[in-house]
Formats: sequence, structure tokens, C-alpha cells
Amino acid sequence: MSILCGLPILECVYCLGCARWLWQKCLYTAGHESENWGLATAEEFEPVPRLCRLILSVYEDDLRYPLWAPPGGYGINPDWVIVKRTYEETGGCATPYMIYLDHDNVEIVLAIRGLNLAKESDYAVLLDNKLGQTKFDGGYVHNGLLKAAKWIFDAECELLRDLVEMNPDYRLTFAGHSLGAGIVSLIAMYAVQNREKLGTIERKRIRCFAMAPARCVSLNLAVRYADVINSVVLQDDFLPRTTTALEDVYKSIFCLPCLLCLMCLKDTCTLEEKMLKDPRRLYAPGRLYHIVERKPFRIGRFPPVVRTAVPVDRRFEHIVLSCNATSDHTIIWLERESQRAVDVSLNFFLGNYSLMLEKDRIMEIPAQQRMQRQESLAREHSEEYEAALRRAIALDIPQASYSPSYGTFAEVEEGESSGSSGGSGSLLSFKRMRERWDNFIERLFDVDESGRMVFKKSST
Repeated sequence: MSILCGLPILECVYCLGCARWLWQKCLYTAGHESENWGLATAEEFEPVPRLCRLILSVYEDDLRYPLWAPPGGYGINPDWVIVKRTYEETGGCATPYMIYLDHDNVEIVLAIRGLNLAKESDYAVLLDNKLGQTKFDGGYVHNGLLKAAKWIFDAECELLRDLVEMNPDYRLTFAGHSLGAGIVSLIAMYAVQNREKLGTIERKRIRCFAMAPARCVSLNLAVRYADVINSVVLQDDFLPRTTTALEDVYKSIFCLPCLLCLMCLKDTCTLEEKMLKDPRRLYAPGRLYHIVERKPFRIGRFPPVVRTAVPVDRRFEHIVLSCNATSDHTIIWLERESQRAVDVSLNFFLGNYSLMLEKDRIMEIPAQQRMQRQESLAREHSEEYEAALRRAIALDIPQASYSPSYGTFAEVEEGESSGSSGGSGSLLSFKRMRERWDNFIERLFDVDESGRMVFKKSST
């Protein structure tokens, strides 16, 4: 009888707990995840809207007579399109893509479109994965996306090598959206691993922009390739936050709100320490750019702000309960808001240089100041990489200290094994500190005849 009397109390506690969780989730907004990140500059974010338009152009059947061009057009020259592959040509191994030789921006671009809901082959690529199924470069990756990436790389390797050799000053840029974003991320990683197949290209000339990517690489790879891969996420986009199997997402595409609520409950009840220490758990790759354009309890869209970082924890871990979770994933909105963000940034930064906008024509920043800003930006990004690696080691992320011979954060001496022990990263930094300390001591002290250290006498 006493147990039956306690049931109403338990029900009340349970209801209060559910109400508290729901209230917290309703208050949780996407802006909280990046509130401590730095602001992206106009120069580093400028390629994003342009590459979004290039990805959109892959959807067209005839680029000379486009049907779905955004306002202002795609901004491309059809004569510079080297090759454009359709579903028939890829045989369902990958989504359609295009190779474009952009002479205006001095780059060779491979752009891949996103998921086609009417194509079973795209679902086959997405669903071809199990937790911890495929290893790559000391971490884990999505199996189906890696297969598609290898297929495209092998199919176009000779063409890309010829273009790189004929244009030695051009960058090699990979860009994709949604499903295509995951594929280009793994193509970029695979290309870095196989640079000899692309001629004499350097790692710093390879870059990737993944628009609204799926979670496709483990945490150690996401951080280590942050100098190559840039992931762009528009506010509440659900896919970069989707930790559940993609199979469940697309099986439940017509009841996505129900799935998102279940995922919210699961993520809330899972400790973050447990998530970070699971080496098989996949994340959005590389450096993250987060476009924030809505505020809680406010109506309408505000001028977008772009924040960027190479985070280790709080890397889009929680689903946001928002009516914009799916619309923020579309490439059309991403192109529109990224262009607005660039315009806002240019207005702000160009104002600091006493420049102005004249009829959609942006006057150039002085070359010396542009160079100084680029050097400062590169230095800041390098410091962020090092801080991210130290943070990963401090959090005991599996294989976080694994450093390949071309290492992003620290060069490994020849002869050191790429499969070194978990403390190799900290050991390298300790050796450097020791060498600096020894040099400092040698400049200040001498050793006398008795073996004691004495201050050096001044030359005067």
C-alpha cells in the first residue's frame, strides 16, 4: 500500500524533470555553442558564398541557359568548366560534380552537389557505415563517404595533376554541400595523403570548404586537418549536430521533429566526457565557421555574424529545437546568408581603411595592409591549431597526439614512428622547452674550473 502511495510522487518528480529538460532545451540556442569563438574576417570567409554559387551551378543541366540561378547569377564562365559529371557518368558511386578552372580567383575547384532525395544511390552512400567500421590515418571516418571520395579521386586524379602542373600558382580547392561536403572533406584528406599523385603540389595549396557537412571524421582527425578543411554551418542546421546513424535520419525524414526530440533526450543523458573519449564517434571536420543571424526571443533575422574556431569540446554536440533546423541546411539559404555576412564584414573592415563601396564595386585594400592582415591571420590560426591539440591531449582524446610526418601542429623528426605512443605530442613540446631553457642558461652562465656555474662577465 505504501508503494502505491508513492507512485504519484514519483510521477510528479518525473514530470517536473521532463518539464525542466524541455525548458532548458527551448532556451538552448545555436549561438551558445560559438559564443566564445573569435570573429571571422572578411578575407578568410570571402570564398564561401562564391563556392556556394559554384555548388549550386552543378544542379544546372546547361550553364549557358541556367534555370535556377540566384540573384546576380552564378558568377562563373561556362568556358572555364573543365568537366561536369552526371549520375549516369558516376554510376551511382558519387553525386554529380564539376571541375572548374577559376582564373579570376587563381584556383582549381572540384565542386560536388548535395543529396538528391530521389536517388537511391545517394542513400546507399550515406547508409554504408557502421560505428568504427573504417580507419583512416590514425582515426575513423564514414565508410560510404570514403568510398565515394576515393572513386572521384581515382577517376579525376590525372586530370587534376595536369591542371596543377599547368597552373603551378593555383590552389586546389574542394567544395561540397551536405552529402557532397562529407565527400570533399575526405577527398581533401585523401589528396593530402597522396600528394605525389597530384604532382608537386604542397599541403598549403590544398583546401576544402564543406558547407553544412555530415559528421564524417573522428575528433583527432577533425582537429589535425583544420588547416585544410573548413566547415561552414548556418545557425541551427541539424546535420552537423546529428550524432545518430544517418540511416535513422533518412528513414525518419518525414517525421524528423520526432527524431530530433529523441536525439535531444539521448544527448542530454550522455556525459560529454564519455562522448569525447569514444574514438569511433564522428564529428564535423576541420575548422568551424558558424553563421549566427537569429537571437532568442527575437523576431526576424539580424545582420549575420560569422564566428570561427578549432574547438575540441562543444563541437556542435547538441541538437537545437528550432523550426529552422532543416531550412538552415539548404544551400540556397547558406549562400544568401554567407553573402550577407561578407557584405557586412566588408562594410565594417573597409570603413577602418577609409574606403567605400561604389555601385557594387569594392575598392581594394592597400597591398601592404592586406599582406600584414594575412600574416596576422595565419599566425592566429597557427596558434589556434596548437591550442586545439594541447586541449585534445589535456582531455585525453584517443590518439590526439598522433602526428604524421607532415604534421599540422608539430613537425616530427625523421625516424620517429607515426604510430608513436600517446605522449609523443607532449614529449615533443617538452624537448623544445628543454632546448630553449638550455640555450637561455648558456647565454647567462659559464662553468668555472671547479664545475660550478657562475654568471658570465660582460665583455666591457
